[in-house]
Amino acid sequence: MSSTQSRPTDSIVLTGLRVRANHGVFDFERADGQDFVVDVTAWLDLSVAAKGDDLGATVHYGELAEEVVAAVERDPVDLIETVAERVAATVLAHEPVDAVEVTVHKPQAPITVPFADVAVRIVRSRA
Repeated sequence: MSSTQSRPTDSIVLTGLRVRANHGVFDFERADGQDFVVDVTAWLDLSVAAKGDDLGATVHYGELAEEVVAAVERDPVDLIETVAERVAATVLAHEPVDAVEVTVHKPQAPITVPFADVAVRIVRSRA
């Protein structure tokens, strides 16, 4: 998507994908694992798929969900920022997708004060 193009208004949204994985800076996070919750918004033009009722002209959201989960489960890393980048790359590998927003929540983050959520959010495009 060029800098003069705006983001498409159509999107596929996956919310609340729960994944058990071993990411984190601390040894106990890597050993015990924890739950992560991932939200993905993939921006793409859905008009061709809608007009032709053609799954081949869009992204299969069921398969995309499985790919996102697999991306989060593999290769433990220290930062959820890295996990978010990995998920964004997975989504952008689908040619119809022009841009993606990824939020990775870490509800069991090792924080010493009460909290409702910890998350990182990134937006990437096919620039």
